[in-house]
Amino acid sequence: MPFTRARRTHQEQGEGASGFEQEALACLDGLYGTALRLTANPADAEDLVQDTYLKAFRAADQFQPGTNLKAWLFTILHNTFLNRRRRAVREPIAVESDEIERAAAALPGEPETPELLLLRDTLDADLQAALDSLPESFRQAVWLRDVEEFTYAEIAAMLDVPIGTVMSRISRGRRLLYDRLTAAKVH
Repeated sequence: MPFTRARRTHQEQGEGASGFEQEALACLDGLYGTALRLTANPADAEDLVQDTYLKAFRAADQFQPGTNLKAWLFTILHNTFLNRRRRAVREPIAVESDEIERAAAALPGEPETPELLLLRDTLDADLQAALDSLPESFRQAVWLRDVEEFTYAEIAAMLDVPIGTVMSRISRGRRLLYDRLTAAKVH
């Protein structure tokens, strides 16, 4: 039910609503605006506000009179939103394998990644020189990942370092390699 109609219905009830309910419903516009900003979807925002009010009215006896009701409602709204997001992340996404195959067939070959574009435009000698100029730890990590195509876990086991260190070395090594290759291309 749209919120304007919901507000009119509660206003028509007038005397029947408790002071808590009246004060809580006065925050409807602010809660909806925040919910809309969080969800970026009017229907989802309405559902979020509805769940917020449901939880608030069920827990009305836990509200401390004299404290900030609006802040309490916004806390419920934010927590409800975060819980929904967490739940959505954990839920598996159902995708038909036929759809994946059709989408893969529609692709014109391998995607042009920045690395592929750079390697295609760079001479082998320049690439080798840039790779050789990297510090040993970065060179090993980049080579094992990008050329030999080992996983982070496999590289970590080979180099006897934590996976986070491998990821860091690959990232920093790629950045250094990129910087050196672009500098060589300019000269």
